[in-house]
Amino acid sequence: MTTDPSAPPAPPITSPSDALAELVAGNKRFVSGRPEHGHRVSAAAAASGSQQPHAVVLGCIDSRVPLEAIFDQTFGSICVVRSGAHVVDRAVLGSVDFAVAKLGVPLIMVLGHKRCGAVQSTIDALRTDHRPGGDIGYLVDQIAPAVLSVGLDDPEVAAKAMRAHVAATVSRMHDIEGIPAAVAADRVEVVGAVYDLDTGLVDLLP
Repeated sequence: MTTDPSAPPAPPITSPSDALAELVAGNKRFVSGRPEHGHRVSAAAAASGSQQPHAVVLGCIDSRVPLEAIFDQTFGSICVVRSGAHVVDRAVLGSVDFAVAKLGVPLIMVLGHKRCGAVQSTIDALRTDHRPGGDIGYLVDQIAPAVLSVGLDDPEVAAKAMRAHVAATVSRMHDIEGIPAAVAADRVEVVGAVYDLDTGLVDLLP
């Protein structure tokens, strides 16, 4: 099923709860094999004049996790920010800040995924005491606290560290100027989630 480009546009989503419900519903459509949005050029043209996205999703660069697809979102629906293991730097913080302050998105989602290569590289680096050189080392440094909080001897260190890293990144979102006040006023919600590469399901963190 695809969206009829001649249909009137749906009213914009402006509340955090409605934005999260749309992402969850879209993920269910994606998993069930009944997506609504086919990413046709007519949809791109229809959204080209202006935008009122309802979420900014911070995810990993992993090619197996295309964010618009797994949430079944069309053009103009979500802002996407991606980095290795959704590691945060000033550019990422500024991008999220722009989405909230200038575009008015009511939802910030931090999305990790299972079997993340950056997380596994960090585990390997800590176990061998060999930090990668260059900018990959920066990624390892940023992920390492989550891995160490779980413990290298834990048999589920990769999965648990990913969830801990998502939670830490969610906390970082509250460092953005204006976000704590917006959250307190129920204008914005910040949530964390993990994507299952095998099933396609997105699991929201408590």
